[in-house]
Amino acid sequence: MSGFNPERPPFVVTAALPPDIHAWADGLRKAHFPPERNFLQAHVTLFHSLLPSLFDELQTVLPGFAAEYAAPHAAITGLMNMGRGTAIAVESQQMLSIRQAIADRFHGTLTSQDQHKPRLHITVQNKVSPDDAKTLQRELEPQVERREFAFPALELHIYRGGPWEFVKRWAFRGKQHG
Repeated sequence: MSGFNPERPPFVVTAALPPDIHAWADGLRKAHFPPERNFLQAHVTLFHSLLPSLFDELQTVLPGFAAEYAAPHAAITGLMNMGRGTAIAVESQQMLSIRQAIADRFHGTLTSQDQHKPRLHITVQNKVSPDDAKTLQRELEPQVERREFAFPALELHIYRGGPWEFVKRWAFRGKQHG
């Protein structure tokens, strides 16, 4: 994250994983992510860097969306080659719709990275050589089968230059799907 200012750290918004998917993906992450850079548990990032000045609004907007929407359906669909890393690919049109609604709310404040439609994923390995990434993908391919699940919540974190500080979690409890 270029230009990181520890005095005014940005916010990260994630889609929480259900306990079984989280435990499985976090085990893969612990086994394969370079340990000197593995500060985080398995997660699906929705926004990488929201302005610190949005804190109060985020604490209104995120619980509002969680109250309005039912837990978005999702599926693990295989592996994703990240060039210098490996991720578990996740499909969820409902989560992408919710994310777009949040993005629309914060239009004009999003970084270029957060303005693009994301490819939802759970990072297992990052910042390794392309050959190491391809080796892991060949190893994991038979283990990563399609799995259906629902995202249980939205989470807000403060980016601390590597580690994240958990702020709050809002469970989906609405009736509407994204």
